[in-house]
Amino acid sequence: MFVDVVDLRSFYAQPVGIVARRLLTQAIRERWPRASGQRLVGLGYATPYLGVFREEAERIFAFMPAGQGVIKWPAADSCRSALVEETLLPLPDASVDRVLAVHALELTYSAPDMLREIWRVLAGNGRLLVIVPNRRGIWARSDVTPFGHGRPFSRGQLIELLREALFTPAGWSEALWIPPVTRIPFLRSSIAWERVGKALSLPFAGVHIVEATKQVFRPVTARPVKRDRPVFVPAAISRG
Repeated sequence: MFVDVVDLRSFYAQPVGIVARRLLTQAIRERWPRASGQRLVGLGYATPYLGVFREEAERIFAFMPAGQGVIKWPAADSCRSALVEETLLPLPDASVDRVLAVHALELTYSAPDMLREIWRVLAGNGRLLVIVPNRRGIWARSDVTPFGHGRPFSRGQLIELLREALFTPAGWSEALWIPPVTRIPFLRSSIAWERVGKALSLPFAGVHIVEATKQVFRPVTARPVKRDRPVFVPAAISRG
């Protein structure tokens, strides 16, 4: 079940959310240092992490699931966000280069269907970056953050899920070793927690970050299933 968009926005306005955003943005940039000329889609609630790509990506959109709700993004520019069904994206086949999925895979009612739909819209050399709660992490056990909702994953579970959807895991990292506390003095030590966690490969990181590539040659089924594509109608947008 998706977390309400109002609660997500509220989390990222709090000190613990600001710290999480800073640490995860750094981790995302380590995986994708450049996105020049790329067509990029953020799926779930990815807007806190899309801003770093705005000046370099050719096109960028924020797709927010119907079960979550939608807000206008960016707030001070032309709207690039839309309310969608996460398993029926309003995009042609092979139309985007990269998909960043945050607060998405662990919350959808059908993770395999979501991944198959991402596979469909990605170009042949497309890349997917997924951020999901670590099953062994502290953040997955605390409902004060969005990462404490939905289904957390172990590394093996996530790899199996991606491979079944015809993605090849190409890079792996973790982030958020600092506990999800609200005390500001403690949060100031977040950089030290990240350095120690990475250096020692500690098992209790808050999230898995996995980059996957699309397998181009997809098996053909004997009886392909035809699905009607939805007519995309812009939804009412909540202005924050």
